[in-house]
Amino acid sequence: MKPNNPFLITGYHSPEYFCDREKEIQIMSVAMHNGRNMTLISPRRMGKTGLIHHVFYRQQQENPDILLFYIDIFSTQNFGEFVQLLASTVFGKISTAPQKTMKRIGKFIRSFRPVLTIDEFTGAPKVTVDIAPASEESSLTEIFAYLQSCGKRCCIAIDEFQQIAEYPEKGVEALLRSHIQFMTNVNFIFSGSKQRVMQDMFLSSKRPFYQSTQILSIDSIDRAKYFCFAVDFFSAQGKKLTIETFSHVYDTFNGHTWYIQAILNRLYSHRGKPDIISVNHAISEIVAENSYIYENLLSAYSANPVRLLKAVAKEKCVKEINAGNFIARNKLKTVSSVNVALKKLIDKELLYKSTNGYIVYDRFMAIWLQQQPY
Repeated sequence: MKPNNPFLITGYHSPEYFCDREKEIQIMSVAMHNGRNMTLISPRRMGKTGLIHHVFYRQQQENPDILLFYIDIFSTQNFGEFVQLLASTVFGKISTAPQKTMKRIGKFIRSFRPVLTIDEFTGAPKVTVDIAPASEESSLTEIFAYLQSCGKRCCIAIDEFQQIAEYPEKGVEALLRSHIQFMTNVNFIFSGSKQRVMQDMFLSSKRPFYQSTQILSIDSIDRAKYFCFAVDFFSAQGKKLTIETFSHVYDTFNGHTWYIQAILNRLYSHRGKPDIISVNHAISEIVAENSYIYENLLSAYSANPVRLLKAVAKEKCVKEINAGNFIARNKLKTVSSVNVALKKLIDKELLYKSTNGYIVYDRFMAIWLQQQPY
């Protein structure tokens, strides 16, 4: 079933609704073919998850026998939840597997058992995994042993991989690395949005994953290619999207994929012509819808972080956040207080350090903050 709106803001549908990234696709495909693990790093909502699914789609078309697994571990809080999610993903097709395959799987799953349930929304059988307490390490060993013996090429994409650094258990990185380095038929894609954490995990000589993967940073989609992608859908609808209007959207959000998609989605759904006036209306519409959320979010912070956040939003991008003129112009306190507030805002992903300087992570929130008094 085709989507009603071609400008998707959630999920992945098919190549028809995926724009460009040909260079990144080629790099990832070559790496997978040659047995190299990959690390993808980009800000949240830049399109790395869609890229992974698109690469998986192409791989499946080229090699139907390859086993592809995607897990997003952002919501996991500890190692046990990670293993549970990985096991459910890997063994999640047990209900549809041939009897011979199920018997082979049964040889490996000693420390946990598959639980067959019915999806309440689709009515389809669904497999979850029940892991015995204190058996997470042996369960992980069993999962990797099964994959190693399955006789097929596999690829596991672990999204928001930096989350494992937050687990209370010690040595999770080293444990994973000890298994992964011996997997001959399984490639891994580690994807993350916290640039500093991901770089430290894979580029620091003190960490287990040091120089174990090929690094790929995901940036904005090329303006011209993105315009060609968008204009065709509007033309099919009988509407004319001009380069001026598209550039207004692209520049407003500095090429940040999800925010551009969100505006194009609104423009496509509106009856009027897609011009700059309608773009500004769509932006105001989304900002207004989220204003209550933003107000509640700021209420959890003290005055200093809030003032710094507003200052960055009003200046759009701040290259030298400790510069005296920036601090004086925005009536901030001392450099030390700015640094304390900065660390808190970065840790909570309210501020992000881009190549050009510090920006507010949520682009719609930045616009809302620009409208607020100090």
